[in-house]
Amino acid sequence: MQYLIVGLGNPGEEYANTRHNAGRMVVEEFRKKNDFPEWVLDKNLKARVSKGACGKDKVVLLEPDNFMNVSGKSVAPLVKNAKDAERTIVVYDDLDLPLGGMKISFNRSSGGHKGVESIIKALKTRVFARLRIGICPTTPSGKLKKPKGEDALLDFIVGPFKKGEADDLKKTIKKGAEALALILEEGREIATGKVN
Repeated sequence: MQYLIVGLGNPGEEYANTRHNAGRMVVEEFRKKNDFPEWVLDKNLKARVSKGACGKDKVVLLEPDNFMNVSGKSVAPLVKNAKDAERTIVVYDDLDLPLGGMKISFNRSSGGHKGVESIIKALKTRVFARLRIGICPTTPSGKLKKPKGEDALLDFIVGPFKKGEADDLKKTIKKGAEALALILEEGREIATGKVN
């Protein structure tokens, strides 16, 4: 069986450590931890690719080299049917979850995330798994503190993580890579029960 794991983000150095690239950070951690080869740029897919295995399963890691809102163009050529879609895991930043939080979901809407929206459109299905990585700051009582207004929101998601957030981020990236391994080893349902 083959799985496809997609790490969403924006290409280029200026976006490397931004909140919007949390999905890529998790997939990169998974790649290193599981001794997958270095990324190779696939010009046809317009994406960076690394292929390896987890147990008996073949795994393709993919980082679209397009901007977030056209990520689907890089994913669609690798997902040819409904079975392929069900074995696809998209990892991305989620403003509806607190920094340090994460959730596995399946067959859901995009929740307003432009990268996920692009993939749903390109695949003509939403029947794929997601690993959502929380990036939202919280109040001392734990309530989400989302930026107000469209400009502030955009500046926030394409902005870098603050110094104080670094420890939470490191732990989350590590946990995210472990969650991906869990999905591959134990299946989506069991992993969802453990992670969520």
